Amino acid sequence: MNSMRRSGQSAVPPVRSKDRFLVFGAPEIAEAEIDEVVASMKARWLGTGPKVARFENDFKAYIGGNHAAAVNSCTAALHLSLVAMGLQPGDEVITTPMTFCATANAIIHAGGTPVLADIDPVTLNIDPAALAARVTPRTRAAVIVHFAGRPCDLDAITTLCERHGITLIEDCAHAIETQYKGVHVGTFGRYGCFSFYATKNLTTGEGGMVIARHRDDVDRVKVLALHGMSKDAWKRFSDDGYKHYDVVACGFKYNMMDLQAAIGIHQLARLEQNWLRRQQIWQTFDRELAGTGLGLPAPARAHERHALHLYTVQVDPARCGLDRDSFMNGMSANNIGVGVHYRSLVEHPYYRERYGWQGGDVPVAFEVGQRILSLPLSAAMTDADVADTITAVKRVLARP
Repeated sequence: MNSMRRSGQSAVPPVRSKDRFLVFGAPEIAEAEIDEVVASMKARWLGTGPKVARFENDFKAYIGGNHAAAVNSCTAALHLSLVAMGLQPGDEVITTPMTFCATANAIIHAGGTPVLADIDPVTLNIDPAALAARVTPRTRAAVIVHFAGRPCDLDAITTLCERHGITLIEDCAHAIETQYKGVHVGTFGRYGCFSFYATKNLTTGEGGMVIARHRDDVDRVKVLALHGMSKDAWKRFSDDGYKHYDVVACGFKYNMMDLQAAIGIHQLARLEQNWLRRQQIWQTFDRELAGTGLGLPAPARAHERHALHLYTVQVDPARCGLDRDSFMNGMSANNIGVGVHYRSLVEHPYYRERYGWQGGDVPVAFEVGQRILSLPLSAAMTDADVADTITAVKRVLARP
């Protein structure tokens, strides 16, 4: 058994449960997206244009936000939001250690100093009490992450931010369908930042969106997203006649293309039906994996709507007889793709060396980061894919 627990070794002999590899997070793509992309190609309008504007309007209507700016990634959305709010070098921004590195990197690129607040052991979201304990006179913003699609405790967090004059930015990369007390997340803070990466519930291949309460904020984001120019490129070259532009800020190249928006328009139209399909898969996992020894996701509370983006499980060696990495290798040997979401930020050498972060600073996130992984979950999965995933889990854990 000890040899099976060592990281890097398969937990069981490789017995294939499938004749093909089930790719983790493979998106559901339909003919409508393909046809829309082809139409864009034939129209020869590939860059930022009318389809981006349509996608912004459709997404804004779905979320219930006031203003929207489409960009090329959620990382760009976070960076632009921090720059647009006026973050200055040395300003502190509190965030969670249980997130992708882009959350912290955006803070650093904007000139801020990331400060970590530990997570709640049940929700895996940032703990409002830990967030409060990290507030100093230098705190300018908080970037919260609705982890795996579960909303943060927005009552406590918004109250805290208002009390201290802290700008709230919501990282909604996992949370397009997420609601808190009937209201979509991304609309509680000054900015909400969304991801349309290939593995997300709504994909444009690469892409992101900023939702903002105020027109001035989103106008600033749009200018910064396209070189700091005062006019969008598609307006400059439209059939209304050429429009001169002024460079009014030192901006970035973060704009979304019509080719991406062409995919997103139809992905958005099917978002709810795809959420229902993932709900079926989620419920099947909950039922079939109960009693395996894996730590399963906590159920959503009555006032929450979970986006059901990541089905995360935790592998406790004491209960499962093997560690997380051995379990992952066993799943791969059975042709089932899995992901790690996430090792805590304190585990990565760059942050340890630059900021001196250690596991003891955020003990809950550090422990969770040693055990957590995500099973495949996508509306593109067939019932056979779901059954094969469950079979592989039980085989790797040597459960009946």
